[in-house]
Amino acid sequence: MTRRFLRLAAVISLPLIAAGCTTVSGISDPVAGFTTVEARTQSVTGKRAVWIQSSQQAQAVSARVKGLVQKKTIGPDTTVQVALLNNKGLQAAYAEVGLSAADVWQEAMPVNPTISVGMIGIDPVRTIEGAVVSNILALATHKRRVAVADARFRQAQLRAAEETLRLAADTRRAWINAVSAWETVSYLNQAQAAADAASALAQKLGETGAFTKTGQAREHVFYAELAGQTAEARLAARTAKEELTRLMGLWGDDVDYSVPNALPPLPKGAMAKRAIEAEALRNRVDLEIARLELEALAKSYGLTEATRYVTDLELLTGVEVEREESEEGGTETSTSPILELEFVIPIFDTGKARMRKAELAYMQAANRLAEKAVNVRSEARSAYDGYRSTYDIARHYRNSVVPLRTKIEEESVLTYSGMITNTFELLADTRAKISSIMLSLNAKRNFWLADVNLGTAVYGGGASSAGGGDAPAVAEAGAEAH
Repeated sequence: MTRRFLRLAAVISLPLIAAGCTTVSGISDPVAGFTTVEARTQSVTGKRAVWIQSSQQAQAVSARVKGLVQKKTIGPDTTVQVALLNNKGLQAAYAEVGLSAADVWQEAMPVNPTISVGMIGIDPVRTIEGAVVSNILALATHKRRVAVADARFRQAQLRAAEETLRLAADTRRAWINAVSAWETVSYLNQAQAAADAASALAQKLGETGAFTKTGQAREHVFYAELAGQTAEARLAARTAKEELTRLMGLWGDDVDYSVPNALPPLPKGAMAKRAIEAEALRNRVDLEIARLELEALAKSYGLTEATRYVTDLELLTGVEVEREESEEGGTETSTSPILELEFVIPIFDTGKARMRKAELAYMQAANRLAEKAVNVRSEARSAYDGYRSTYDIARHYRNSVVPLRTKIEEESVLTYSGMITNTFELLADTRAKISSIMLSLNAKRNFWLADVNLGTAVYGGGASSAGGGDAPAVAEAGAEAH
């Protein structure tokens, strides 16, 4: 009898098992879902992101990274590619795509049925009961739950893309800061040599009585201060390079790379962005994530409404087999089906509280989306304004201030050689030129940082604390290994 019951239970549960297999077979694996992340980020960065899934992939990526960085002078595009391949925090972020895909897979499968077998009584009367319990409500809301999980999965893809764009932007900023630091210290070394010569000249003039002690002290302290600034700049340059190294995920022999001694020159002209707001609204990843949040909550609201009054609905099906001995000495067996429906009666909780929470959550997400759209517009305008302004400032220093300071210094040398001007004026002009060139280098650095910020304002990736108009631009000496 038990074997007969189990055959009946198998027949009853077979459609549920088949339905589960049919649904699961249509779910994409997480690696296939990563292609959306890769395509979205490659169109912006121009570099390929990789989600490492095996030791063979890890070895291939490691070999490629070594070929890109070991004992080479690397540019900004190379640093971004290395970071996308080698940053372990980014690999951890990609795991969220797999976890979300697993949630979709889980929701796609029907709830497992419960099978029970029981025996009541002893000979000569014995009753065997068997039942298969299925959650009817879970089956009825199956499509809604899968839709919610699918929206969350698409959100996970976009969040992974956002993390990729953020890492690419932060890496590019770190490269700009490091190279600017090298350029600054390289110039400080040149300025220090000139200051050393001026200090020695002041001392000799002082020995002849042609230079006052105050003038000598002024030149000596300028040289001393410049030496201190150069030492501080070298330290800050090494720190800037270490930040870049961390973002690229490098260690061991891989840190023996170099960066250029100077940032690229300013472009011939600034980009014109007449529809910067529309472009940002169309491309921002975080805005699309907020839209998907609203979509997921709308689907969740529908699911809450469907389960407002009945939160648990179960169908119990099975058979009851009763065997007893007859008066003639034989055995009589009777079989009767079992069909029961179990549900919760909403006497106290009618679902109004859950509906209200769902409504408020939806309105909260709607307002956050509206706020995000306003902020995206403002960020785009601000980023473009910063881009154009820093370009104009850097061009002004390059085209006007530095050439004029250079011309003044050249004329001072000529007049000093002709004994028209004195040593004080020549040294003062040299110090002024040093200050102007330092401001010019900092302005160029700020422009390239603003260029990166403009990209994040249009495509997403978040703002970084790296880079600001008042941050000191420091670097390692050009003649030293870095």
